[in-house]
Amino acid sequence: MSQKNQLPKRSEIAKSDQWRIQDLYANESEWEREYKETQRGLDGYQKFQGRLAKSAKVLFEALQERDRIQMLLERLYVYANQRYHEDTGNSVYQQLSGRAQNLMVKAQGAFSFLEPELMELTEELFERFLEENEKLRLYKRYMEEIFRTRKHVLSKEMEEVMAQVSQIANGPENIFSMFNNADLRFGTLQDEEGNSVELTHGRYAQFLESSDRNVRKAAFERLYDTYGQFQNTLAATFEANVKQAGFFAKMRNYPSARAAALDGGNIPVEVYDQLLTAVHQALPALHRYMELRRRLLGVDVLHMYDLYTPLVSSEKKRYSFEQAKSLVKEGLATLGEDYQELLQKGFDEGWIDVYENQGKRSGAYSWGAYGTHPYVLLNYNGTLNHVFTLAHEMGHALHSWYSDHAQPYPYAGYRIFVAEVASTCNESLLIHDLIGKAQENSEKAYLINYFLEQFRTTIYRQTMFAEFEKIVHEKCAQGESLTANVLCKIYRELNQVYFGDGMEVDEQIALEWARIPHFYTPFYVYQYATGFSAAIAISQKIIDGEPKIVEKYKRFLSGGSVMDPVELLKICGVDMTSPQPVTEALRMFERYLEEMESLTLG
Repeated sequence: MSQKNQLPKRSEIAKSDQWRIQDLYANESEWEREYKETQRGLDGYQKFQGRLAKSAKVLFEALQERDRIQMLLERLYVYANQRYHEDTGNSVYQQLSGRAQNLMVKAQGAFSFLEPELMELTEELFERFLEENEKLRLYKRYMEEIFRTRKHVLSKEMEEVMAQVSQIANGPENIFSMFNNADLRFGTLQDEEGNSVELTHGRYAQFLESSDRNVRKAAFERLYDTYGQFQNTLAATFEANVKQAGFFAKMRNYPSARAAALDGGNIPVEVYDQLLTAVHQALPALHRYMELRRRLLGVDVLHMYDLYTPLVSSEKKRYSFEQAKSLVKEGLATLGEDYQELLQKGFDEGWIDVYENQGKRSGAYSWGAYGTHPYVLLNYNGTLNHVFTLAHEMGHALHSWYSDHAQPYPYAGYRIFVAEVASTCNESLLIHDLIGKAQENSEKAYLINYFLEQFRTTIYRQTMFAEFEKIVHEKCAQGESLTANVLCKIYRELNQVYFGDGMEVDEQIALEWARIPHFYTPFYVYQYATGFSAAIAISQKIIDGEPKIVEKYKRFLSGGSVMDPVELLKICGVDMTSPQPVTEALRMFERYLEEMESLTLG
């Protein structure tokens, strides 16, 4: 590999482009000190066992000590893993990450008696405790959730067993992750210039965006041919994960794994079903978009490997990180001065780890621990897509900032159901700003194409994933075997429904289920589609200048988990128990599709 193409080592990245990890711990000695303190706290927590109903004072002390230990544990875990993500080949931080994980497991065991004992408290006794100790009111909502989910918590002995079994239950996900990320190799391909390049997960997306159809086709076929060689092993691994989800749901007295997954946020199952219904009703717009894609690409038949290449040629403009920050700030100006100031604070004060280096974790995320500022991991490469990634991850970061500063620790974390709202709202506001400023029709069409792809890949694609999960989990619950043939048949038929008769649904796409890591967190992906829809609804209100919507939106951002996620969204006038937000988002898709047709077809 030439020096020019070689990634820099971590030590070669400018400190100004690295996150300020020392804001968590100044050094490893501090980490070790808190690690030992956390161990002592966990070892001593048993003193509360069997005593929670003794008095309001004991109950309050037990919950306070639990929170203190969990805050320490969170900081230890985040630091160890962010250090590991800086350079996954660093054995020191591999070990640190492993130790933090082991401490997490120990905490599960140490706290395992807590919820079963809390379940034994009567609501009348807790009300009496509230009168005796005003400080306990901090935990009123927490206890209400305990009482709501009472029938799903087991005895102390069974909870201890479940904590131990959870380690085994993670096996399918761990096996898939190790196979997919460490062991699987796809060989080499020729790029547009005839160079031999190794096909990797990261490069696969780049190959599918290629303007050379032969390159796209070769990458598509090579990737799925490789997965096809292991389809039976992958099907067995996936089925094991589906079965463990069903096992835990049954043990906790849920009617299904889906009901169990949604109950954490008190999300009605109808929200999931309404999403599927609303998207199915809007499939004609997706079929129309596929026909536009076919015409603009100038092909007789559209194939699955033609889905990601841009429809409008661009100059492949690159944006420096400074330019990216300016574009994001300008695009989010409608959120007010305080939001702008927080963005700048994040840019200036070491929240962001900007560039790729050897061994760095791929992708992007926002993370952090209560009591410190949020962190954002990027692998910034200067493309427009990465400008949007910056806006997206800073949406997560500021959501965390607002919640952490408004809520006490027990309620600062927000549910996954609303986790994608702030990030996607940022993207929607940014794209609207850029489209409005576009000078040329070609630039406007390029941006609209980008936005249409966000709809396709987030609402349509994630809903198709969600429908696949619903089908396969139901089949497994009915005792059917999830063989590779069964999974491939279901998946290919769904693609045919979603993309319509005007598209060639290549046989290889039937294997796509085998490479989706999110399927190992059952019933997670639907929230991308619902969150995107809610974000579109809120961003449209902001763009339209609805009175007080920005203030309402910041109340939502500050809500943490002090309310159910469905209720939090109602602050902004978005009701996810109705199909309206999804339907309205897909109407926006259709409006932009019409504008795209006008710009490109005349």
